[in-house]
Amino acid sequence: MRRTTRYPVKGANSLWQIYKTVSFWKVVKNFIVIQVARYTPFLPVKNWLYRTFLGMKVGDQTAFALMVVPDIMFPEKISVGKNSVIGFNTTILAHEYLINEYRLGDVEIGDEVMIGANSTILPGVKIGDGATVSAATLVNRDVPPGSMVGGNPMRVIYTKEEVEAREAANK
Repeated sequence: MRRTTRYPVKGANSLWQIYKTVSFWKVVKNFIVIQVARYTPFLPVKNWLYRTFLGMKVGDQTAFALMVVPDIMFPEKISVGKNSVIGFNTTILAHEYLINEYRLGDVEIGDEVMIGANSTILPGVKIGDGATVSAATLVNRDVPPGSMVGGNPMRVIYTKEEVEAREAANK
């Protein structure tokens, strides 16, 4: 299970109650910042915008490709380590609004992680250092360090230990 905190709601579904959970003006500001960052080709500017205006933790030399969408309501719950690549049109969610509840969870992306294009990362997920996420993957649970995962639903394609064992056998 992902590490999320659940908040029950009564009455209309949780999305109808959104501005009881997050400020309207925070969402407006975050939307504008994210739209500017999605289209800017300057990686240091993107990282500065994310750190300064959204409160995200972004490591040195991390690259967010064109059209990446960090969580618009709770971007401060996202951290990305150093020298990682977040692929084209990837969505990183730190919230889920459901019928009878909403959930919030930190997203932790480690150092030197490669996220393929068009992936979606769900709240409460940790992606370990050196992991690779193939394109169009739904990351719905933790990714072990050094492993490669892919698909929908996500599955482990290989682990760091399997690669090391293969390399040792080839010597």
